[in-house]
Amino acid sequence: MKEKRKPADRPSGYWLLANSSSRGVTVFLVLGFMGVFAIVLGTISSYVLMQGRYGQALYAREIALHVAEAGLEYYRWFLAHNPVIMTDGTGLVSPYTYAVNDPEGGSLGSATVSATLNLQCGVVQWADLTSVGAADVNPTYARRLSVRYIRPSSAEYSYILNGNVWAGTSRTIRGPYHSNGGVRMDAVHNSDVTSSVATWTCDAGTGCPSTQAGVFGAGSTPALWTYPVSTITVPFSASGVNFTDLRTKAQSGGGIYYAAASGSLNERGYHLVFNAAGTVTIYRVTSTNEEESYSSQYGNTTEPSIITGETLLGTYNVPSSCALLFFEDRVWVEGTVNGKVTVVAATPDSGTTPDAYLNNNIYYAAYDGTDGITVIAERNVLLPLVVPDTMEIHGIFVASNGHYGRDHFRDWQVASQYDQYITRDTLITVGTVVSNGRTGTSWQCSGSYCSGFATRYDYYDQQLAFSPPPFTPVASTDYKFTLWREQ
Repeated sequence: MKEKRKPADRPSGYWLLANSSSRGVTVFLVLGFMGVFAIVLGTISSYVLMQGRYGQALYAREIALHVAEAGLEYYRWFLAHNPVIMTDGTGLVSPYTYAVNDPEGGSLGSATVSATLNLQCGVVQWADLTSVGAADVNPTYARRLSVRYIRPSSAEYSYILNGNVWAGTSRTIRGPYHSNGGVRMDAVHNSDVTSSVATWTCDAGTGCPSTQAGVFGAGSTPALWTYPVSTITVPFSASGVNFTDLRTKAQSGGGIYYAAASGSLNERGYHLVFNAAGTVTIYRVTSTNEEESYSSQYGNTTEPSIITGETLLGTYNVPSSCALLFFEDRVWVEGTVNGKVTVVAATPDSGTTPDAYLNNNIYYAAYDGTDGITVIAERNVLLPLVVPDTMEIHGIFVASNGHYGRDHFRDWQVASQYDQYITRDTLITVGTVVSNGRTGTSWQCSGSYCSGFATRYDYYDQQLAFSPPPFTPVASTDYKFTLWREQ
């Protein structure tokens, strides 16, 4: 028989070949794992380094932001201690580099602050500041902040009133509403309603002869009522509306000025029609009709507001560098405003106090914040008897010593061509009303609507709140930052 070969009897070199093959596979496996490990390690290392650089960038950006803010705060301090800059621009330093130090030692970075002044008639209205902050650790990641340095304007409110007031159910109010007196709020509203008194006596004129809280009523959002708050008196004081100073600015600063017209009260005044082209057409009023009326402030009186005769004086460009129109007489205002302009009716050297009449609709050529009008009367700002059935007025209307409104006209049982105007349908006001006396644009007789506008909508103009027309009365004499944003 043929003898079987045992495993131990395999040919010479077999084990050497087998061991070499195993070692080769192991080497390849080790190399493969090392490659994978190297790729993973490289990826992790790259991610860690990237995150490190990202963290350093974030840190540098955060420091740069604080440095830019510090630059703005320093410049605010600089302006507050150099008030002449905010008067006529004298002493302005721009750009200015401010080094920001760490209170614990060392430098954090530097801010470069640039200031642009908005001037009208040579007087600063506000300053736009830009601060570019850079951190010492990495100046590459700079931050740019911009703010407006301005005194809070009356235009930030829908209404500023200096006495007791009743906002009725026929009104819809959008924007902050403030009175230095008591407020009976029965209207629909969407913003703060504030009063400067804790309690007040609500008399028959406001429909409730009793003591009430500073703000009370059936208004839509009582959660927004606050009282008492600080009194806002600036628009009704010489510091807020200095008519002598405004007249000087219009005369010497390049504005438009007209002295008092001659003739009796019924035969004088100026009629202003603004045109979309940026001009204003001015007429000399030569005759008016008057109608009997009633107001809460003056009682029964007559209002000579219906123009029956006038003479054209001319059409003029509204000066862009001094958009201030000053008239030492009554004015009637209407039309489409292009640009920003302020109209003043006042007689600083006379015992008379003229009124301003909103004679017709007042529109803007554009509604992007570039156009706006402020009408300031030494006494009343009134909507006369003859106005459109649906009237829309845009602007800031200031009755410094009198009141804003449409007085109570009624049929005195004598036929008149103007009886058809006693009741009007809708009044839309977009802007701000500032009134020393009690306002009123709708009247009731024996509990029913009988004069004025049946429905009223009041909206404050947010576009003008932070860039009002020149010399718009302020709500506070203190400057503050507004329009804070990063560019």
